[in-house]
Amino acid sequence: MIRVVTDTVASIPAEMLEGEPIDVMTLYVNHEGVEYVEAEMDIEEFYTGIYDMVNNIPTSSQPSQQHLEDVFTRIAHAGDELLGVFISTGLSGTYNGVIRAVQAVKARIPSFKFALIDSQSCGFDEGWPVMRALEAVRGGFDLSQCIEAVVSSVKSSRFLFTPSTLTFLQKGGRIGSAAALLGNLIQLSPVLTVVEGKSAMIANVRLRKKALARILEEFKADIDEYGLRNVVVHYIGDKMPAVEWAKEHIEPLLNRAVSVVPVSPVIGLHVGPAVGIAYECEKEMPYKFPHEMPAIVCQ
Repeated sequence: MIRVVTDTVASIPAEMLEGEPIDVMTLYVNHEGVEYVEAEMDIEEFYTGIYDMVNNIPTSSQPSQQHLEDVFTRIAHAGDELLGVFISTGLSGTYNGVIRAVQAVKARIPSFKFALIDSQSCGFDEGWPVMRALEAVRGGFDLSQCIEAVVSSVKSSRFLFTPSTLTFLQKGGRIGSAAALLGNLIQLSPVLTVVEGKSAMIANVRLRKKALARILEEFKADIDEYGLRNVVVHYIGDKMPAVEWAKEHIEPLLNRAVSVVPVSPVIGLHVGPAVGIAYECEKEMPYKFPHEMPAIVCQ
């Protein structure tokens, strides 16, 4: 049997994973001396206070090596193979910790087979490849076929989002303080995505309304060119702007209901309040890897 492992940054609601052969490794949020287990957080409640956190932004931490080794040892002892899909190394050290833990387990249990894939993203841009992994496992694919399915999904998915303020990005070192101050003063709204594992700007427009219009334009162009398999609307902070945008623009375009899902707080605390969309196309897109996708770690 193949066991899928991912992390909470994939932002997949627990009800979507009930009964699936998957372990979700939690990351942690640390704020004012309290450590929050992301897998157990009330995200809605946490996000109601995010607007007050701008001058005291929480930090995040990854799973301990011992916890990772314990999970992988259990999988190995059960005789299962491991298929791991994790947050980008450009955003977190989680994946490197996973590699160390897997190699430690492999040294003790030589028969252990595994494949680790850096999703090169976060949120449902990481979540769609995880869901594709589960689909492949349910379909009876072997490990190599599951790897192919996940890699195809990684190359077929995209995350577009726009923050309501540049201050969180500035505090996190993503942009300079002068740029953030000027941007906030003249109401600049960047449209961001993930390229080669890190956030990248594809447009910088006046007013959030225009930023959301640009996201919609990009989304339309992509589904016209590459088809559409899956989509969610994402949000950080207040849910209602995302719900309204989904109902007024995304659902009429697709003629169906679209789920509105919060982004993992580990990501949200670095971006601040935001609205975006994460989708998986039927065909691979050229955006995420101008060069080559990182090598898969497997044995």
